[in-house]
Amino acid sequence: MASARVPLDEQQVTESAGPTGKHRTLPALHPDRKEERCFVLYKPPPQDGSPAQEEEFLEHAKFITEDLEWLLELPHDKFWCQVVFDESLQKCLDSYLRHAPRGLDASAAPSTPAVADMQRHIHRHVFMAFLRMATHKESKEDFITPAVFGEIIYNNFLFDIPKILDLCVLFGKGNSQLLHKMIENIFTQQPCYYGDLDEAVPSVLQVFDTVLNKCGIQCEGEEPLRLSAHGRPTAMTMTQQDLVDLLLYLCDTCTTIHAFLDVYPPACSTFHTHSFLSRLASFYETVVPEMEKAVRKRNFDNKSVQEDLWRRLCHSRRRMVQVAHSLLQHSCLQPILEGGENIQTFVEELLQHLTAFLPEKRFLCDYDEQFPVADDISLLQQASPLLDDTRTSYLLQGVGIAWDSVGRKRPQTRASPGLGAVQGAEGEAGAWGGEGALGAREPGEGGERPRGAEAMMDMHLKGNNGASGTISAGELESLLSHISELLPDLGEGFLLACLQQYGYSSELVINNILEERLAPDLVKLDRAMPRPVKEEPAPVLTSRSNVFDDDEFDVFSREQVDMSRIWKGRRKGESARDMLNDKKHIAEQKARYLAYETVVDEVIVTPGDPAFALDDYDDEYDDTYDINQVGANDLDGDSNLLNRRPFTVPQVLRTGGRPALEEEEEEEEEEPEESGGVKRDQFVQDPALLRERAEARRATMQQRRGYRPDPPPSQVGGRPKGQGQTQDTLLDRRKKEANKSRGANHNRRAMSDRKRTKGMIPF
Repeated sequence: MASARVPLDEQQVTESAGPTGKHRTLPALHPDRKEERCFVLYKPPPQDGSPAQEEEFLEHAKFITEDLEWLLELPHDKFWCQVVFDESLQKCLDSYLRHAPRGLDASAAPSTPAVADMQRHIHRHVFMAFLRMATHKESKEDFITPAVFGEIIYNNFLFDIPKILDLCVLFGKGNSQLLHKMIENIFTQQPCYYGDLDEAVPSVLQVFDTVLNKCGIQCEGEEPLRLSAHGRPTAMTMTQQDLVDLLLYLCDTCTTIHAFLDVYPPACSTFHTHSFLSRLASFYETVVPEMEKAVRKRNFDNKSVQEDLWRRLCHSRRRMVQVAHSLLQHSCLQPILEGGENIQTFVEELLQHLTAFLPEKRFLCDYDEQFPVADDISLLQQASPLLDDTRTSYLLQGVGIAWDSVGRKRPQTRASPGLGAVQGAEGEAGAWGGEGALGAREPGEGGERPRGAEAMMDMHLKGNNGASGTISAGELESLLSHISELLPDLGEGFLLACLQQYGYSSELVINNILEERLAPDLVKLDRAMPRPVKEEPAPVLTSRSNVFDDDEFDVFSREQVDMSRIWKGRRKGESARDMLNDKKHIAEQKARYLAYETVVDEVIVTPGDPAFALDDYDDEYDDTYDINQVGANDLDGDSNLLNRRPFTVPQVLRTGGRPALEEEEEEEEEEPEESGGVKRDQFVQDPALLRERAEARRATMQQRRGYRPDPPPSQVGGRPKGQGQTQDTLLDRRKKEANKSRGANHNRRAMSDRKRTKGMIPF
């Protein structure tokens, strides 16, 4: 028998061995003390299987249940011998952790009550087995030394980080307190698990990078693709099976991380050291829109698959936001609430994280919808009176800008979990409904089952009570017709308002109308109110306005477009030979010059021909001299020549010289003005013509006086070097070279010699 109050790892037992019954002493934990028993592996329940498959599952699950009941009834020493040295037991427990249905799996809702009852029995026995394995002291007599217990569970792989994560996912809901004590005892007795967790966080970040690569999005720090490399598949181009696997992978990862941090919050510090929060926000902002677009717009063979993917995507989004809040809650908010010396440090850290969220607008909106940032700012203002108001107003303004940028209306009243709540993420699923939200409620979270792909419809109708519903147009017409058959005197507009108020429940609407228990805002409405007419937007083609409207390439206004003038890329130019051989312009001009070949000397005019009417008024005819008799009053005598031309003294006989000649010319110019015999014409001539005549007279006068005009400006400068020079430039340069000795100091010696010869300078 084992000694009392001695740890199991120090106990010795005496047993009879062999057919002779010889006694031997063994340690309490010894491989020979385990029972030979084969534990079968777990298989999940069938999905809509036949009765034969259900019977097979029930029989298989009964074996597992009986084996686990036998294990739990073993005494303390026998239990640990079986746990440590029986490999089939560990394989059985691992198979359940791996294949047990999660909350969103179709197999989570068994088809028959017998299958559901058997699944609950296995679930409970597996949890009790792990709970006993994580307990090092069952009573005062049955216990293991803590240090030895830590070595046993660590060296024999009874627990590791993946197993702990699966335990949180499967048993966290409803058993969070027991599971927290289990994990806390494991990490306390064996601190090596903290190192394993620290090494596991980069693996989780690697999951994010894998999802980004599968979606064709480049990760941070990754080398850019070469131009010759093939393009990566995206969420829209990958196969349907790859998209399903990727969403399942993402959903399982997000659910597991959230469950672990929810059950064991001290692990948040380990995630925080790896900058997990910033990576999560960036991943959310990049991947979620791509996934939503793929699930919405792709054509699926089976609508149920699309509904399941949409439900999982909504679940993943909610879990990622809750993980971010858990990290902020336990790393920053909780120390601020508890108080201490370093409150200002945690306040500054929280402000830095919120500021880092501002560029991630989609993530910030979803986070603010479930965990209002304004409440966090209010908490900071209470904890730190010296907080900068400019910084807080900047954060709140950034949140409002994020809501505007994503095109969603910011909810006014939200069921937020509050600032001091640490575990308040499960009860606010209703805040995620409606247009732009993550989707409908999930099973087991205080609401109905999600409507699936109906959450993707464009018609999102909200009730006056703040509850939101998502319903298709066909279902809405069915509800209206159903109520109108019973209450034909009510208008469709009034019935539509009632349906929006009561969450599109026709039974509730009919009951409240018949019992006169309508909401106050519905009582004020006209019961015969018709349905509002939905104004259809104007077609884009009729309302568009563009500078290229009605041009030769406008396909919306022309039935035919000259495609020869449209090409893709750079147009291939014609060769010189083709251009010279093209004689189209000759043919175009031929018709024009043919008109000049026909010359008609006489044109026969027929009477009454309007083209050659002789009586028509000719505006171009000059009738100035029709009345005046030109030349009738002219003098034909010889004296007429003397009267017209005055006598002029020859220049040789003149005694006054050149000045007298100029005076006579001036008198001749002034003489016509003084003679008043003939009245001259006062017609004002063209000023340009007058200036030209004056310039000619001035040039003649200067020529008589011997005036020499200035030579034109020299063109010695010419063009820049290498571009060639004009003939004028070359002539000017030649003249300059030949005559440069005439001026300046270019001929000082010659001028000096000239002065000496003239006697100006003594020798």
